[in-house]
Amino acid sequence: MKQNKYDDAAFFAKYEKIPRSVYGLDGAAEWPVFRSLLPDLRGKRALDLGCGYGWHCRYLREQGAVRVVGIDLSEKMLAEARARSADCSIEYRRCPMEDIAFAEGEFDLAISSLALHYIEDFPALCRKVYRSLSPGGSFVFSVEHPMLTALAAQEWHLGPAGERLHWPVDDYQDEGRRHTRWLGEDVLKYHRTIATYINGLIEAGFRISKVIEPSPSAETRAQHPDLKDEHRRPAFLLIANSKPE
Repeated sequence: MKQNKYDDAAFFAKYEKIPRSVYGLDGAAEWPVFRSLLPDLRGKRALDLGCGYGWHCRYLREQGAVRVVGIDLSEKMLAEARARSADCSIEYRRCPMEDIAFAEGEFDLAISSLALHYIEDFPALCRKVYRSLSPGGSFVFSVEHPMLTALAAQEWHLGPAGERLHWPVDDYQDEGRRHTRWLGEDVLKYHRTIATYINGLIEAGFRISKVIEPSPSAETRAQHPDLKDEHRRPAFLLIANSKPE
C-alpha cells in the first residue's frame, strides 16, 4: 500500500505547524546526528527518498552536491519544496519510493529522513537503492525507532497524576502494519525489528558503518522541556551504509 496522507488537506494543514515544517532542519532533534553520518558532499550526485519540503535537498546542494533528485508521493510536499528553491540542480519528482527505477550507479549518495517506516517492503527498496548507487556510494537514513512502532498507540504509560511512568513495548516481533494516530489523524506505518533493518541492508550488499540511537543531550533537554523524557527511550534509529568499491 502506497500511502499519500500528506495530500489530505486537513492533515497537511496540521503538518505545516509542527517544528520540522516551521524551522526545517533546525527543528529536527536528530538532525545533528544525521548530518554527522553524511560523507563529503562535494561533487556528489544525491537522491532524497521522501524529500518532503526539500530541506535536505537544499542542504546537500549547499554542501557541494552537483545534482540532487528529491522524490515524494505528495504533490503538496513537492509544491512546497519547489516554492522554496529555484535551484536548477535540484529536481523534484512525484514518485512512490517503492517504484524508483534509476539507472545503475546513477547516484553517489542516497538519503531518507523518517520516511522508510511508511513502506511495506524494506528489503526490496534496499536492493533498488543499492543498484542506483555508484561503487563506494553511501546510503544514510533515519526511521522511527522500532521501540516506538512496536505498539500502534505510540504513547507513554501514565500514572494516576498523568506522570510518564514508562514507554510500553509489546508485540515487538510481530512485524507489519500499525494503524496509528498522529496529528489527530489515522496514519499507517510498518513496524519492523532492528534485525530486519540491518539484515535487509546486508542482504542487499551494503556494508553498515554506523548504527545510532540518538538521545538529546542534557543541555538540549534543559533548553527544551518538551524533550525532558526523550533520553528514557530512543525515538530514532539512524543507519549509515556504503556500497563496496
